[in-house]
Amino acid sequence: MRALPVVVAVLLLVVPVAGTTSPVGGSEQPAVVGATDPVAADSVDSAAVDPSRHQTDPSQIDESNLTFRTLSAPVDADARVASAPRGANLGPALSFSVDDVDAAVETAAVVDRIENAETSTERQRLILAALSRVERDEVSLHSRQAAAFQAHASGNISDRELLDELVRISATAREYDRRLEEIDALAEETDGFSSPTRLDELQVALQVYSGPVRDRALATARGEVSAAEIHVESTDDSVTLATIVDGEYVRETFRNDRWDRGGGEISNDEAINVTTAAYPETAALREPDAFGAGSVQRITIPHEYGVLRAFVSGGTERVFVEHQRIDLNTFPDTERASETGDGFNVTVERSYAGGPVTVTVLDEETGEPAPDVTVTKSVGDGDSRAIGTTDADGVVRTLSPAEPYRITVVDEPRVVVVDGLRPIATPRLVDDE
Repeated sequence: MRALPVVVAVLLLVVPVAGTTSPVGGSEQPAVVGATDPVAADSVDSAAVDPSRHQTDPSQIDESNLTFRTLSAPVDADARVASAPRGANLGPALSFSVDDVDAAVETAAVVDRIENAETSTERQRLILAALSRVERDEVSLHSRQAAAFQAHASGNISDRELLDELVRISATAREYDRRLEEIDALAEETDGFSSPTRLDELQVALQVYSGPVRDRALATARGEVSAAEIHVESTDDSVTLATIVDGEYVRETFRNDRWDRGGGEISNDEAINVTTAAYPETAALREPDAFGAGSVQRITIPHEYGVLRAFVSGGTERVFVEHQRIDLNTFPDTERASETGDGFNVTVERSYAGGPVTVTVLDEETGEPAPDVTVTKSVGDGDSRAIGTTDADGVVRTLSPAEPYRITVVDEPRVVVVDGLRPIATPRLVDDE
């Protein structure tokens, strides 16, 4: 089995310019990272997009009852939300590039040693040794990531440092995955030898260290995209990242407490059943597709409103990693608040902490969209910060804080304030409510 290629091969660079970090409840704004080009969609298994597979007719979907449950931080954990303005920075970008080159050079050396083996027996030994090395390196990646979660949650590292580390881990995992591709091909070319089954499981396990928000980040470090918000939330055992990119809400969550690394195997069908039970509304939109082996399964559900990707642990029989992409024009998990005055009709569609917030500004008299109007957001007792100007439809979007906030529409001398806004409840997984 070959691991599907990861579409986006970009790292995130983030550097704080201003702002502070604090536990949830402090007056914080989400972090800012790149967001001009669209995030490349997660790779989707060919079976998942086969038109012969079952898919719900969109006309039969009750959108009034539609919801997209999401994997979130443990409900009883102390979470930290921290952020700061960010932008491209040459130093970390060069650091990421050096890490990439070092890992790629090591892969080339591994391939060279195997190809130059003098006997088939020696070739097999080198293949197994290379595979064992990647297994040990994956353990190291897991330890590094767990340490980063804990350090950020305890306030010992900034959100920039957390994201830098997560991006490095993601890039390294991708290179290890590519190395396994090379090892797999060399094993197939070796007489009397085939790829060990543990290679398949290791390939899927390495993919848990990547994600659509991390993918977005590297482009910022390299100056390929401009700024956007990113939500960062951590506990000792988890991290959630979220952003908005070209009309889509993009989110990823990693839960160490739901991954039993020494757990037993789980079949495709069992993993599909776990995912269907955890995300009943999403699974009703389209039949899930499984890809994996051993103790980790990757489940993908591409549907009319976006894509869900979940990784299921055989040991716990629970989802421990989630990637979500949802079309903002059909995002269902919102509640509206409105205010009219000074010639404007302002509607704020609230969502859960870290979720998308849509602000729509209309002309009070005509009901037509009001473009090029500045909109700001202030959290708690913090200062207002501009989140952008309304587009041709009178719309601008931001991410919901974890505490009360207010939205202000400014078109001098006219001002409209929508105050007392709060995030709504997060639609958690069925087994995590």
